Amino acid sequence: MELRIPELSLVLLIGASGAGKSSFARRVFKPTEVVSSDYCRALISDDENNMETTDEAFELAEYIVRKRLKNGMLTVLDATNVQPAYRKRWVQMAREYHALPVAIVLDMPEKLCIERTRQRTDRNLSARVINTHVRQLHQSMRKLKEEGFRHIHTLRTEEEVNNITGVQRDALYNNKKHVTGPFDIIGDIHGCYEELCLLLDQLGYSVEKTDTGYGVQVTPPVGRTAVFLGDLVDRGPDSPSVLRLVMSMVKAGNAWCVPGNHDAKLLKYLLGKNVQLKHGLEKTVEQIKNEPADFIEDLKNFLDKLVSHYVFDGGRLVVAHAGLKEEMQGRGSGAVRSFCMYGETTGETDEFGLPVRYNWALEYKGKAMVVYGHTPVPEPDWLNRTIDIDTGCVFGGKLTALRYPERELVDVPALQQYCVPSKPLFIEPVRKETAEGGNAIDIEDVTGKQVIHTRYAGNVVIRAEQTAPALELMSRFSINPEWLIYLPPTMSPAETSPLHGILEHPAEAFAYYTKQGVTQVVCEEKHMGSRAVVIVCKDETVARKKFGSTTRGLGVCYTRTGRSYFNNEAIEAAFIERVNIALTNTDFWNRFETNWVCLDAELMPWSDKALSLIKDQYASVGTAALHTLEETLSVMQKASANLPQLNPMVERYTTRSKMVQDYTAAYRQYCREVNSLDDYKLAPFHILATEGKTYFDKSHEWHMQQIATICAADEKMLLATPYRVVDLNSNGQMEDAIAWWNNLTANGGEGIVVKPYQFVVKGKAGLVQPAIKIRGREYLRIIYGPEYTAPENMERLKKRGVSAKRTLAAKEFALGAEALEKFVANEPLRTVHQCVFAILALETEAIDPRL
Repeated sequence: MELRIPELSLVLLIGASGAGKSSFARRVFKPTEVVSSDYCRALISDDENNMETTDEAFELAEYIVRKRLKNGMLTVLDATNVQPAYRKRWVQMAREYHALPVAIVLDMPEKLCIERTRQRTDRNLSARVINTHVRQLHQSMRKLKEEGFRHIHTLRTEEEVNNITGVQRDALYNNKKHVTGPFDIIGDIHGCYEELCLLLDQLGYSVEKTDTGYGVQVTPPVGRTAVFLGDLVDRGPDSPSVLRLVMSMVKAGNAWCVPGNHDAKLLKYLLGKNVQLKHGLEKTVEQIKNEPADFIEDLKNFLDKLVSHYVFDGGRLVVAHAGLKEEMQGRGSGAVRSFCMYGETTGETDEFGLPVRYNWALEYKGKAMVVYGHTPVPEPDWLNRTIDIDTGCVFGGKLTALRYPERELVDVPALQQYCVPSKPLFIEPVRKETAEGGNAIDIEDVTGKQVIHTRYAGNVVIRAEQTAPALELMSRFSINPEWLIYLPPTMSPAETSPLHGILEHPAEAFAYYTKQGVTQVVCEEKHMGSRAVVIVCKDETVARKKFGSTTRGLGVCYTRTGRSYFNNEAIEAAFIERVNIALTNTDFWNRFETNWVCLDAELMPWSDKALSLIKDQYASVGTAALHTLEETLSVMQKASANLPQLNPMVERYTTRSKMVQDYTAAYRQYCREVNSLDDYKLAPFHILATEGKTYFDKSHEWHMQQIATICAADEKMLLATPYRVVDLNSNGQMEDAIAWWNNLTANGGEGIVVKPYQFVVKGKAGLVQPAIKIRGREYLRIIYGPEYTAPENMERLKKRGVSAKRTLAAKEFALGAEALEKFVANEPLRTVHQCVFAILALETEAIDPRL
């Protein structure tokens, strides 16, 4: 025989010393499930019979029990537990963690307990102690149910104990993790039967009248199941028809239903309890007064059996009428049921006399998606992986359904306003009302060691010491974090070229990708500008709705470290408006079915952001070197007329002077004045994301083609990047690409960027480099200094390694992609910020910045 107990419970073994509790526990429970008071004594004092450590042992036992219950683990407490006062603390703890207290009583004969104790060599307990245990047990065991134990098993003989072969762990009624959907989750109906039929029709369900059962038959689309979030009744015109439809679907196995507070109140009325007929209940009572008795009886049974909430799809989806905090999900207690139906209130009332509800979703950090209703909102909106889909149909709003896992919202408008709300519906969705709190970075999410799982690179580890400087940068210099949804990765150069006098060459990039199994690459001209992320919305209403109530304007432009690119708000607004116009004129919003876009781009001129660097570093070095070398060379040349042995030195200094001249020429060509908006050039190269979609599945050629269309609408400011596709099996195409690079760099260009044809490529060793930069010989003079091409310097530089830089580039690419995918999937903004913050933290790695 097996004992049946709930899967999540705190089991108290109750019995006198010598009753066989420990032996029983070892036989029927896992060793890890049992928390023994004797063992805790041994852990503390190396002696399980040391009664002087009893208090400390129970402190340790309580700590272990709490940790196990917090993690949702069945736990067994092996102690005598014969006194009600001792049991009370454990029952309270079970309730605190919403676990069910279970009592297994070993009520063995007193003589048997005494005899067993005498046979033990490790313990010397008197018969008087055991007699006291037995007496205390018998005095209190009849009141176990009153103490809070809902599952009690009593074993009175050795034979009964020995017949127990194990324990069957019964899943809680709310545990439907094996049910995966797909689902159509429907918000509060409140008796709006016609709207419910219209919504079901739009969802693909067939509703037909019948002469049997509840008078209605609903046929769902193949494979789909409806989920009703409660509040089926009250306020609306036809609660009985709603009940008949939902009851028929649940009975046929085509739907699940959780109770709402209005449904619970109706049940109380039907059971004859004293309830006030108000808040719409009076309408329901009037509507059902002529219903047949058998229907009323079925209705009572139906409402009584409704489960507070359900956990579906392996724990990824939770449905409850008023929502549910993470620590309550999948658990059973009065507190859980109350929260599911009523939510959480602050104890205050508002100006309308209604309870002020605590916004639990604002602080929700659970992994499961929670879909709920209860509180009417004009529009459903995601907040921290939760969504309220009660859109106030009975108040003249609409009836809304969420398709899962598609996350698609479907709704039908109310045919009329059936009830005037006591409290006006707000204009803005819940998330935007609480945007400041909801979008704030939680310091716990970005301090200490971080392990972030990414789709493309697995787990990325951020060390604790990397987070402090990143936190300072983000908190002091970042743009409004509501816009901060992505940061671009760093980029690695190719391996060092074996060619004389050259550090970087396209041939090494081609060789790398060929080794990784890539057969086709895209070569793009590399612009000398600043990396910029540009987010543009169709209009300001979209910007506020998508990015938060504290946002302003049509969009933003920020650097790869999350700082605002423009210091002047008026210039930024005009810049974003120009991009918006180009998008509108090319029908981008319709073609991409979106009202916002995030672009990865290069913004020129470089001198606009690097002017101080040019003046304080490059120009200072160039000017000082030129003047010094000119004077030195002039003296040497005069002296060499009489001292021919100085000629080699004159030649060396002449070469050095030429290098410095090349250095000044290299940086000067990137210095341009900015007097108006037309002096800026934006070269987008990635369409990163739009509403509900990222574009990492598109080829780089596709990105270039789409962007060229946009740039054609404003050629004064938007620059379509020149590129070419190269087949790595064609020597001719590779040679043409190298010739193109030679021509670009010879004419002062920075170089090219080589990318695999597909945006994301995974090789045997993991993520293939998303891009490799090949900079020109003269451009690298800016990076490494005027005399980097001197043989002795070139020999040293050719020993540089790129493995650390490549590892960093791959991690940052994966984190950036993860951030965007979380954002478009309406994941909590804090999880987006974790990825963005991690990129900033990785930038503190001690890697040669010249690479």
